[in-house]
Amino acid sequence: MEMFKYAFMQRAFIVGILLAAVIPCIGIVVVCKRLSMIGDALSHTSLAGVAIGLILGINPVFTASVTCVLAALGMEGIRRKLPRFSEMSIAITMSAGIGLAGVLSGFVKNTANFNSFLFGSIVVISNEELYLVVSICMAVLLLFILFYKELFYISLDEKSARLAGVPVKMVNFLFTVLIAVTVSVAARTVGALIVSSMMVVPVACAIQLGKSYHQTVLLAVILDVVFMIIGLSAAYYLGLKPGGTIVLVGVVFLIVVLIVKNMLNRS
Repeated sequence: MEMFKYAFMQRAFIVGILLAAVIPCIGIVVVCKRLSMIGDALSHTSLAGVAIGLILGINPVFTASVTCVLAALGMEGIRRKLPRFSEMSIAITMSAGIGLAGVLSGFVKNTANFNSFLFGSIVVISNEELYLVVSICMAVLLLFILFYKELFYISLDEKSARLAGVPVKMVNFLFTVLIAVTVSVAARTVGALIVSSMMVVPVACAIQLGKSYHQTVLLAVILDVVFMIIGLSAAYYLGLKPGGTIVLVGVVFLIVVLIVKNMLNRS
């Protein structure tokens, strides 16, 4: 294919497919724990980290990762202190992240570089960023596989998981770090405003088609990879923004699935 003649498209597909395989693994736990908006909260917080990196002259992806981890741990702390109002932790973190990003963005000299993190720049990532994304994605995927059973238990019911002998606090801490790192890396490539959509939409599609948790995870990964390939291809040939195109492909598929299921249920 013509687009694979270019090195930037080769890098885009490598990074895109890796992220598409990793993000739904985190997304399935997020959706089951009813924390679908956590991706939004952390992705907005990552912008504050990006601004810090650009101001200090440090790699923005690194500072975004650190900021996201701290925000996620803070969110988990609030959730434990206010268990009856756990959703408040997401709103508080998002508000703090947006406020901090808004203030710090005024001190960034190269605003174009900062703005690129809003909608991502998957087709212009450097070789260094490619290696960083590959390393982080492989680490997250490995940890997800190693702690698959424990994450499954806490995603359904933390009390039952604790009774079953699962170290809930440790697994929650691990999950918090995994989601923070995943969001911060994905924000650089597909954009901070789009990360949560990539985390939830493929899982929503898979839930409609899967018959078990394991099957839903596999379907979510497969669908997200397909959405990524179609979205990147369409973006290249039609001259569209990659991040938004990828998400729209998933949303259209979800709408079609819901319509077809509704028609089948009526007949």
